[in-house]
Amino acid sequence: MLRKNLADNVRLLRTKHRFSQDTLAELANVTQQQISFLENERLSNPKLLMVSKIAEVLGVTVNDLIYEQK
Repeated sequence: MLRKNLADNVRLLRTKHRFSQDTLAELANVTQQQISFLENERLSNPKLLMVSKIAEVLGVTVNDLIYEQK
């Protein structure tokens, strides 16, 4: 459940900011493949540091990324 929320929220916020996966990856200092795997629920155990960097770039908290959007 949390993995799906994380995947959906990253995708939603990334597209809201009009970032490509490549752009988000570059800004968060991760690879495009990591973003893709994260959005497609293929990254089974994402590192907190990576999630934190993505949250910072997207202007939200880690909790905002992990938990279901209302």
